[in-house]
Amino acid sequence: MNIYVGNLHYGLSEDDLKNVFLEYGDVDSVKIITDKFSGRSKGFGFVDMPNDEEAQRAIDELNDTDLKGRNMKVNQARAKTENDNRRGYNSYNR
Repeated sequence: MNIYVGNLHYGLSEDDLKNVFLEYGDVDSVKIITDKFSGRSKGFGFVDMPNDEEAQRAIDELNDTDLKGRNMKVNQARAKTENDNRRGYNSYNR
């Protein structure tokens, strides 16, 4: 299951985040999203866990909990749609 993790501390590393989720089960991958120009964290990322039951338990227990002074927002990631790339612009703004 792909898990969205938001409101992350900007100094948090992918290894730090992985270690938090490893307490709930196997972790396939962790990716903190960064600004492509500055390299600075955007404060959110994704964790992929192969076992859906373990992933759901991690979501249930970690959502709205403190990690380095910030309450994480943790939920199942939704599939990216074509409209997500438009950044709120519609055809009238061209």
